[in-house]
Amino acid sequence: MVPGDRVTAPGHLQLGELLLGRGTPYRWRTLTGWADLPPLDNGSIPRSDAHGALAGRLLAQSRVITVEDLVIRARPDQLGAVVQQLEDATAVTDDEVPLVVQLDARGPLLAWVRVTARTIPVGRGYRVGTITGAALQLTATDPRRYALPEQLARTGLPTPEPGLDWHGTAGLDWQSEAGVDFGPPGSTGTLTAANAGNAPAHPVVAFTGPVSLPSVTNLATGDALEYALDLAAGDVLTVDTGAGTVTLNATASRLYAATARSVPEQTFTLPPGATDLAFRSAPGSSDPAASATLRWRSAYW
Repeated sequence: MVPGDRVTAPGHLQLGELLLGRGTPYRWRTLTGWADLPPLDNGSIPRSDAHGALAGRLLAQSRVITVEDLVIRARPDQLGAVVQQLEDATAVTDDEVPLVVQLDARGPLLAWVRVTARTIPVGRGYRVGTITGAALQLTATDPRRYALPEQLARTGLPTPEPGLDWHGTAGLDWQSEAGVDFGPPGSTGTLTAANAGNAPAHPVVAFTGPVSLPSVTNLATGDALEYALDLAAGDVLTVDTGAGTVTLNATASRLYAATARSVPEQTFTLPPGATDLAFRSAPGSSDPAASATLRWRSAYW
């Protein structure tokens, strides 16, 4: 399932595989909590010797989204199946599912939610194929909303340019129409990650071997993720900064391998705008097959 694969117009809301809005049996009139800021925990403390307070961090709580005034319409003989489809899509589960909402021409945004309340009034509307006043409550433990496209950036370790070959038997051909051949370009070992949103985004970083002491560093802040490991060819160390996990080849935890230079994984984010990062390794570890890959979505409050 691709999140939002059925969302095609403003007013569409897709919960998992269920589409609500224009052209469906489910029409909603009010959506609360989606465009609002989530509740905030304010870490500010009053000043003991002056007016005001010492500014602390603002940390967002879970986002609660309510779909209200939901109208369900179908032929009377098909209403039961339509209601059953809604009930199946909003069943109790421990797993979050994608919620994609498109309100206007800016396009859809994505959140991951669980259904925490559902109301489907039972009345005479069942006889005529119309149920009014239904509602859904959805809770996103991650309060940010995300762009649908996942972005990717990759780089290898730094490599120098070979430069001019002055020792060739034919010498340098200064008269060639193509110009002088300086050889293939080198690599700086850097990449740029652009977050087009207004909230910090947590990337997933994948280091691919062979490489020793792999690290990625934010060149603006100096924040780094670095691991005292020797990755063999084909090994992949995956750092999920949102979940705070570090796994080798998708199975074994290597969280303990973080060095003293490494920041806590969940504090490593991509702020709004462009972020330049550098991939580095231990001295002498310079295999051109090694790489660092970042995956992320632009994030919005």
